[in-house]
Amino acid sequence: MSAPVTVSVTRHVDPSHTAQMLAWMQAGTSMAEKFDGFLGSGWVRPSADSEEWHMLYRFSDAESLAAWEASPQRAWWLEAAQGSVEEKRRERRTGIEGWFDEPASVESLSAAPPAPPRWKQMVTIFMVFLPLSLLANWTASHLIADWALVPRVVLVTSVMTPLMTYVFLPWITRRMSWWLHR
Repeated sequence: MSAPVTVSVTRHVDPSHTAQMLAWMQAGTSMAEKFDGFLGSGWVRPSADSEEWHMLYRFSDAESLAAWEASPQRAWWLEAAQGSVEEKRRERRTGIEGWFDEPASVESLSAAPPAPPRWKQMVTIFMVFLPLSLLANWTASHLIADWALVPRVVLVTSVMTPLMTYVFLPWITRRMSWWLHR
């Protein structure tokens, strides 16, 4: 069984067609939801008047994704936007390797650089996770030692997850890029 697959698509859209674009995306999501393995979708724009829309959809495995991508429903949905939407970039990701990719130009359809080997990803994550985990658990043992296990772990995890995601993994990835991408 394969791992969940996330597809990231960057599309160029005329800002005057925002309402149509929203309806088009909702229609696509409604159709994809009916396929086995659909895990969710979403979109973001850099700003309200941006011409670039970054869309994500996720399936539980490569086979489920392939069924959606080969479906007549998806073909009809894509055809409905012909002339209004231009795809600029598409990437597929499994696991966490997206942390280790160098940003690629949104204007090109070229493939992103390959992710480093998983063992290098693991070592890099470990370099941040171990000291952060030690610090968080040491702090918890002094400040909330009398809390029950589950609330204590929930609090520690709730603090560590955003720190890892938004601060420490991007930081270590930049510092270790010479080794990760060698």
